[in-house]
Amino acid sequence: MKVSEVMSRDVEFIDEEATVADAAVMMGELEVGALPVGTAERLQGIVTDRDILYRVVAKGLDSAAVRIREVMTRPVIGCGEDEPVQAVMDLMASHHIRRMPVRNAAGVVAGWITLADLSRRLLLDSGTLQASLREVTEAPA
Repeated sequence: MKVSEVMSRDVEFIDEEATVADAAVMMGELEVGALPVGTAERLQGIVTDRDILYRVVAKGLDSAAVRIREVMTRPVIGCGEDEPVQAVMDLMASHHIRRMPVRNAAGVVAGWITLADLSRRLLLDSGTLQASLREVTEAPA
């Protein structure tokens, strides 16, 4: 199975000059835990909820004064849309990351892949997992 079969294609970017408060609001509205920084053609970094928590909140900094460029993670580890899902899962595990951008053949960000995307797909593809889940959820209380 290829990444293109699992990834999300709707990606919202944030500018590196935006504030951390802007990012937090945007994450809440989109119900996501991370935002890519820059544009699809020029990815500059990624800002995650953990970046905000550890690099801003835990230090008592003003989220309305701190710029994304000051707390974003870079370089960004990504993958190609034609890569095998298993290779991407291995890459995510080895780097301890939960999400990554997916680039097309031209190097432009075409989507995003997350552990949630992978979990949903693996669950749908696994009859054994589905049966186990059904057994647990339908068991008498």
